[in-house]
Order: sequence, then C-alpha cells, then structure tokens
Amino acid sequence: MSARPVRMRIAPVERLQLRRLVQDLCKLIGPGIDPEDPAVARLTPNPYPDDSDAARDFRSGTRGDLLARRAADAGIVSAAVAGVADEPDSWAEETALVEEVLEIPAAEVDAWMRTLTAIRLVIATRLGIVDEEDHDPDDARFGVYDWLGYRLEMLIQAAEDQSG
Repeated sequence: MSARPVRMRIAPVERLQLRRLVQDLCKLIGPGIDPEDPAVARLTPNPYPDDSDAARDFRSGTRGDLLARRAADAGIVSAAVAGVADEPDSWAEETALVEEVLEIPAAEVDAWMRTLTAIRLVIATRLGIVDEEDHDPDDARFGVYDWLGYRLEMLIQAAEDQSG
C-alpha cells in the first residue's frame, strides 16, 4: 500500500510567488554558481569552523552533491507549482486569492520541506537574519520570509495529519 499524497491548500498567487522563489534558488545554485556568495555558503554549511583544511576538503567533496540534491528538490517543487499564469494582473481578484488543493505525493514531501527551508536560508542570509532579534516583523521585506515559514509549518502539519 502506498502512502496517500499530502494535501496543501494554496492560492494561485501564492503558487506564482513560490514558483518565482524556486526559480531564483535554481539560478543561485545552478551553472555559474558564485562559491563566495554568503547564501551559497549558508546552503553548504561548514562542519569544521576551526579547521580550514578539513573544511576545504569537506566542501570540495560534498558541495557539488549537496547543491545537486538541492537543485533536484527544487525541480520537484517547481514542477508542482508550474501551470499558474505568469500575469497576476490578468487574474480576477476573487480567483487569485482562493485557495486550491495541491496534492504532494508522499515521496516528495521531504523535497518540499528541504526546498522551502533552503529558500528561507537564502532570504535570511540576504536580510541578515541570524536569530529572532534580527527579524523585524514591521519591515515589509521580511514578509516573504515569514510567509515561507508559515507555508513550511502548514506542510509539516499536513504531513503529520496524513501520517497520524
């Protein structure tokens, strides 16, 4: 017996935003990657902060595989949110904000969680978020970061509800 898909409610405008964020992630970690970019470094953590030789060896042996897995995960999410119109101005407000059910195959839920987390790490790096004190809920730039956290929580809850 195979596991049932996880059902997540999401509005078309949210799907479009998520698709754009995933595309941005793919550009960041795709061909022409800047290994000096702090966001790339955040996506490929250093387990040896006190040993530069060990850190360099570890990164050279794992960075490519880790980023390839992140790209594959992002591809899964991208495929799931594809098909939404690119021009939100053409949408009727009453349909753009109406949540629809998006079914995520159980085997793909982990890829979704890793991708949403990776995007949040990139945004946190760009905004300088290291801990909660660095987060300003009154600053509109933090809205996407918060929204992704909300989406991640909803996905985790839906997956737990599905398994329990």
